[in-house]
Amino acid sequence: MKLTVYLSGEIHTDWRDEVAAACAKQNLDIMFLGPVTDHAASDDCGVEIMGAEPDKFWHDHKGAKLNAIRTRTAIGRADVVVVRFGEKYKQWNAAFDAGYAAALGKALIIMHGSDHQHALKEVDGAALATVETADQVAAILDYVITGKLPAAS
Repeated sequence: MKLTVYLSGEIHTDWRDEVAAACAKQNLDIMFLGPVTDHAASDDCGVEIMGAEPDKFWHDHKGAKLNAIRTRTAIGRADVVVVRFGEKYKQWNAAFDAGYAAALGKALIIMHGSDHQHALKEVDGAALATVETADQVAAILDYVITGKLPAAS
């Protein structure tokens, strides 16, 4: 079975690479999708493509709408959506992506440290799995694809 997996959430660490590498070690047939992780490109795409805005609100508004085209399309194509909440920053977009995926009935895996457990209890409640590591995500995807448990360590 081949899966399409959308990797949503924080863009300040290499967690996406860690998930992809852990899945590659297991030779899983997965196509990964994700947001634009170049922060400046993501913020400025609207004005770069559709023209400058003197007001920061409209600058951000244009970018958000273009990024929404990408995000909605990719989440719609995904079989599984993984949303990572990082240690820093308020990640409203990640919470929105999780809610959108849940509303579409997508299989949802939430990834965060134990320090966010209380704050994300409702998001975790909508998920089919809540994990802390890239290896756990890979093990879940391996199980989904193969139906086999990981070999004992």
